[in-house]
Amino acid sequence: MKDNSYIAERIKAMSATLPEGVTLIAVSKYHPVEAIRTAYDAGHREFGESKAQDLVIKHQELPKDIRWHFIGHLQSNKIKYIAPFIHLIHSIDTFKLLQEVDKQGAKTGRRIPCLLQIHIAQEESKFGFTPQECMEMLEEGQWRLLQNVEIRGLMCMASNTEDKEQIASEFSTVQRLFKVIKERFFTGNESFSILSAGMSDDYPIAIEHGSTHIRIGSGIFIE
Repeated sequence: MKDNSYIAERIKAMSATLPEGVTLIAVSKYHPVEAIRTAYDAGHREFGESKAQDLVIKHQELPKDIRWHFIGHLQSNKIKYIAPFIHLIHSIDTFKLLQEVDKQGAKTGRRIPCLLQIHIAQEESKFGFTPQECMEMLEEGQWRLLQNVEIRGLMCMASNTEDKEQIASEFSTVQRLFKVIKERFFTGNESFSILSAGMSDDYPIAIEHGSTHIRIGSGIFIE
């Protein structure tokens, strides 16, 4: 069996550098159960996956106190498979998808925590609401009728660029949007508190701009 000891070392080292209140999500997609178990044995409990079928298999094979985060593009017909156990869905990019999560949450007797994904990157391939679309959806107010979803915050991905000023500008845009949405729609709601931003190459910039959850894959799992 491959020696995965470096995984535990990296998680411990990274966790020690993070500010209080920042959650490290180990992005375990593409990586085997054995690698995840190494991180688990080191005390880590937050893991991110981007495909429902892989997530279901890993959930079945690994300890049940793992908090699974769905971080990829979510197809509505896959929600039913993860609804019974998912800890947090980061990638809600349409109101229709939010409605389907609500439907599946009702079937499983859960109120499923979700984040609204904001599209700020230059790449057209990235999903999400534009800031304007997000505000319009919230202002329309239909989401308030959904009883089995809980909007906990926002998620974003910055452009894939080495231009740190651009990355900072994009994260700053979402940080401002988060504050506006919190004030306008979730005043006094302590559960609206999550800003999921930052990956292996840009998480320090994301933290500077209010990120509470960083999603790290290659910084942990690639040898």
